[in-house]
Amino acid sequence: MELYFAPLACSMATRIALYEAGADARFTQRDRNKRLADGSDFYRINPLGMVPTLRTDGGEVLTENAAILQYVATCFPQANLAPAGGIERARLQQWLSFIGTELHKAVFIPLLQAKAPADAKSYARGLAEARFGILDKHLMDREFLLDTFSVADAYLFTVLNWSRAANVDLTPWPAILAYVKRLKARPSVAKALAEERALYEAASHKAA
Repeated sequence: MELYFAPLACSMATRIALYEAGADARFTQRDRNKRLADGSDFYRINPLGMVPTLRTDGGEVLTENAAILQYVATCFPQANLAPAGGIERARLQQWLSFIGTELHKAVFIPLLQAKAPADAKSYARGLAEARFGILDKHLMDREFLLDTFSVADAYLFTVLNWSRAANVDLTPWPAILAYVKRLKARPSVAKALAEERALYEAASHKAA
């Protein structure tokens, strides 16, 4: 399979999941102008121009983080990246939805977009306290979102990694801080983060 990504974007969650699974995958970088290394237009692959986008081994194109992460988990059941079914699978979907809507879109996107109005940024910061409070309470005395590491953790770490760039201080939520520290030490996370940080810095230097 082939993952289309942008360094340190939400697509890093899929890279982490693929590393966890020991998958044989190809990683293709999309630049800030929505082009690939060969100069081709990424919009031809994903009309929204967004990452992650996954091309399966069968040639199908899959978009949207929650769908891609669960697809990877299903393709590699031995990695135990998602519960098979029942209430635990629903809990996984619950957390993927929470991360995607309440953190990624509601809080971080307005804070990270330079063109977002000041009122939008202020509103996002107002939402953050309640949402981080819910997450912090859940992570107290827990190592992961579920009983074991899952694709939801890969997504949550990726989003929380934007805190510094978004000027979000996580100090008031010690359980979240401890969680981020634990996951940074996980081999799949450390590898993905180091690789994508280097690619991000290289792209930023080139753009400058």
